[in-house]
Amino acid sequence: MPEDALQPLAARAEEPPVLLRRESGGVVTLTLNRPKAYNALSEELLAALTQELGRIAEDDSQRVVVIESAGKAFCPGHDLKQMRATPEENYYRRLFTACSEMMLAIVRLPQPVIAKVHGLATAAGCQLVASCDLAVATQEARFATSGINAGLFCSTPAVALSRNVPTKPAFEMLVTGDFIDAEQARQWGLVNRVIPADQLEAAVEEMTGKIIAKSAVAVRMGKEMFYRQREKTLTDAYAYAAEVMACNMMAEDAGEGLDAFIEKRHPVWKNR
Repeated sequence: MPEDALQPLAARAEEPPVLLRRESGGVVTLTLNRPKAYNALSEELLAALTQELGRIAEDDSQRVVVIESAGKAFCPGHDLKQMRATPEENYYRRLFTACSEMMLAIVRLPQPVIAKVHGLATAAGCQLVASCDLAVATQEARFATSGINAGLFCSTPAVALSRNVPTKPAFEMLVTGDFIDAEQARQWGLVNRVIPADQLEAAVEEMTGKIIAKSAVAVRMGKEMFYRQREKTLTDAYAYAAEVMACNMMAEDAGEGLDAFIEKRHPVWKNR
């Protein structure tokens, strides 16, 4: 087992960890590691993701996060067997709140998060893709909010989905449970790129490389600004954006970047 892999929560020592972590050149890759369950979001996996995202948020040396999955699927959503083992309203409330907190942790993370998608991404798995800042999918990937087929409207996935996909396509997915293919997901804005499976790794590396090549200060400020302005009225969003730009201009990297442009040279970022 890799030294930096997360240990499973509340599990026996011989059980495999539900979440793996590896680092390389400022990129943290988190691997959902429940392949036999198609990487369903168990309570333990949700807790491990939330915990690890909290650690990454405090680590300025990490510039980008990639979320991927082991096995044949990205994520089918919640662990249904685990859910049905405790048919109590308070339990379900705690479970969906924990899931929402994990999704919010992705949005609030200073670093950009890229979903690296293969196979199926359904229900809360589709929500996970939508919650990430960017997403690259294989041509074979499929997406759905299919809870409605089991008598359950995907209410929490709807929050993230409706912030990625236009209103009528989003509602169609939610109310029919129909699957869409990767190209349709790209056209509707759920994913950024659709790539042949054998090119997925290279495509994600290219995207992370482009982000790391930018000023860490600008990226961090920009991500926070991007999501906060979406919650404001148009007038308030512009006022907030102007304040952020003024603060950004005072960063050492902004001065270096403008000087480099004027002098026709590559900037040398100090990330401050």
